[in-house]
Amino acid sequence: MTFDNMPAGANHDYKLNFGDKILARIRKAIPSPELRHQALFPLAYMAPILGHKAKLDQKLSYQINFKDGSAPLYLSNPFILAAGANKTGRGIVPMANLGFGGVTVGTATRYFRKGNAHRPRMGMVEADRCIHNSMGLNNPGVEVISQRVKQSLGAAHSKNLSVGFSMAETPGLVDEAERLKELVQSFEMAYQVADYVEINVSCPNTGVARGDLDTQFTEKIFAEVQKIRAQHSRSKAVFAKLSPDLNEAHLRCLLDVVQNYGLSGVVLSNTYPTLQAQKLLQTPVASLPVLAADGAKGGLSGRALYDSTYKSVSFVKKHYPDLAIVASGGVDHGAKAWDLLNAGADAVQCYSVLAYRWFAITQMRKELALKMQENHCSSLKELISNRA
Repeated sequence: MTFDNMPAGANHDYKLNFGDKILARIRKAIPSPELRHQALFPLAYMAPILGHKAKLDQKLSYQINFKDGSAPLYLSNPFILAAGANKTGRGIVPMANLGFGGVTVGTATRYFRKGNAHRPRMGMVEADRCIHNSMGLNNPGVEVISQRVKQSLGAAHSKNLSVGFSMAETPGLVDEAERLKELVQSFEMAYQVADYVEINVSCPNTGVARGDLDTQFTEKIFAEVQKIRAQHSRSKAVFAKLSPDLNEAHLRCLLDVVQNYGLSGVVLSNTYPTLQAQKLLQTPVASLPVLAADGAKGGLSGRALYDSTYKSVSFVKKHYPDLAIVASGGVDHGAKAWDLLNAGADAVQCYSVLAYRWFAITQMRKELALKMQENHCSSLKELISNRA
């Protein structure tokens, strides 16, 4: 998203510490990004042994109150693990050891998917501190993940961890009625077990047309979602996850739909589609095998997306103040979280930074606390309340 009238976000940088340098050596020693991704889970289990057991900090805890009447969402801190990191629903509770205040599992489709067949499906863009992902929504299916979330939710809450569920339509389905039927089934299962639900209408890495490019179909999705929410005595927050490459007119159209159909808010944003990634990168796309050779099925995440994230958050807060906003894309410093919260975000999501900063959330929580101290802010609850 490029809005010339929106202020640019300060791309706060950090100095590499000893742990960050060790992590860089690990990236070189383990050549497969997918294998390194799997190392996130044993690291979360081992975090307390390594001296990184996160403690509850009351200064960072608050709740999101939704204008659509959904139940408030409690967060022990504003950092949420973004969808795509935990695709299976396993290992939710240990993520609290890494310092997160929430975890979004998925993205899940109605049934099991292997994802894209080409290899590699993930690549590092070291110079830009980014990751390219063209996994293709590999996951065990929404039913399996729902059961795992249900079994883990109580323990997650005891660790002050909120759990969200990201779901999407099955790529490749042609019949609109079948597409809608599967989405409704997925939403029903996700909604019953999670604290909040993200409807991913913007996945770029399957090579199939995205939902947010078809506004009429998106309207049908949200209409069915609202019917299901109305059947439950307790309304939970529902977010639409949008793409960062939408022009202002298209974004306004989608935001009107989100608001008119009574959703709680938006996640801004998904990964940046491959074909447009070059304008964000210093590294030539042609030199990156995954970006250049996967048939433009993928998306870019990481540091290069931050300016787009900041501008889109500022835009939505200005023009659609009743929508809750979760900022996602390029959040790799606690000062960025502070800036985004001030700009209108209600929480931030992170994923790629975990590959570049050693125990990234621990470091970012400290940086956020420092910004709060510099600005004489005693708590995030105070910040959110005053901003609203």
